[in-house]
Amino acid sequence: MIEKVKEVLETVRPALQADGGDVELVEVTEDGVVKVKLTGACGHCPMSTMTLKMGIERTLKEQIPTVTEVVQVR
Repeated sequence: MIEKVKEVLETVRPALQADGGDVELVEVTEDGVVKVKLTGACGHCPMSTMTLKMGIERTLKEQIPTVTEVVQVR
């Protein structure tokens, strides 16, 4: 599953990079929780929670049904 998560993150990465940010995969747990770190401009942006939930999490869940949640780690 980790390789599939990496593939999907590559599809959302250009949009984040266009705004001066990026995303790093930290961990995928056995129960389907994907832990990521938002970096660059995304790391401190007040809209980062929306980016995480409505962008990254939604995309991952659509493409990988076993993903249960995406959480940000610092």
